[in-house]
Amino acid sequence: MPDIRYRFADVDGFRIAFREAGHPGAPKLILLHGFPSAGHMFRDLIPLLSDRFHVVAPDLPGFGLSDMPARDHFTYRFDNVASVVDRFTEVIGFDRFAIYAFDYGAPTGFRIAAKHPERITGIVSQNGNAYEEGLSEGWNPIRAYWQDPSQANRETLRAFLKPETTVWQYTHGVPDPTLVSPDGYSLDNHYLSRPGADEVQLDLFGDYKSNVALYPAFQAYFRAHKPRFLAVWGRNDPFFLPAGAEAFRRDIPDAQVTFFETGHFALETHAAEIAAAIRAFLV
Repeated sequence: MPDIRYRFADVDGFRIAFREAGHPGAPKLILLHGFPSAGHMFRDLIPLLSDRFHVVAPDLPGFGLSDMPARDHFTYRFDNVASVVDRFTEVIGFDRFAIYAFDYGAPTGFRIAAKHPERITGIVSQNGNAYEEGLSEGWNPIRAYWQDPSQANRETLRAFLKPETTVWQYTHGVPDPTLVSPDGYSLDNHYLSRPGADEVQLDLFGDYKSNVALYPAFQAYFRAHKPRFLAVWGRNDPFFLPAGAEAFRRDIPDAQVTFFETGHFALETHAAEIAAAIRAFLV
């Protein structure tokens, strides 16, 4: 088994936790997690890729073991999250790299790719959306908050932070839920229970509208630069629909799209299959 190292990087005073494996001279791959998780969601994938790639999986700002500064010291917007991660890649010496983008990792990674297209060697999107048709009706309560950011609408979104909702995100659409380890959602719920974490996540729910507003810019980047692109998608995702995966082909005709019979957290049940797809794709 390859060694996985657990490190911290000082990103201009922002402490970012990350997992790292593989030879530093190998092709570079950054794994970007989503809500409400952290780099631990890649615990099964990293050992399957690190013989071929130099892999890092950071915890996004406010997630996992990375710094979660108070909201009066850091504004929890996706532009700011992406800026920290962008700078993180520079601090650790990732000058050219592929991106694995999941959920929140998609608007984070797509911002970086559009800003630095010359640095990107490929993109793997695992239920990481960039098209309106990929958004399900599950977004309706969050959309209501975008349209009317009242305290009442904000309070409604606390349902997404409940422990049972995290479990549901992991198991919904999975044909055999006994294949889903409790480790992932239990650790996510631990991080969500930290003082102040709820308000951080509610801020990000509110700012997700900025990602949707950037969809045309992301699509313009795809059309102009046509990065090598692989979509590996849990078909039964309650938030990001298969139509969102298929839409990438509209702007990148050579994009590869593969569906797996599972839910949102596809790596929980299909890490081996997704690793095989990545190894065949990023050659």
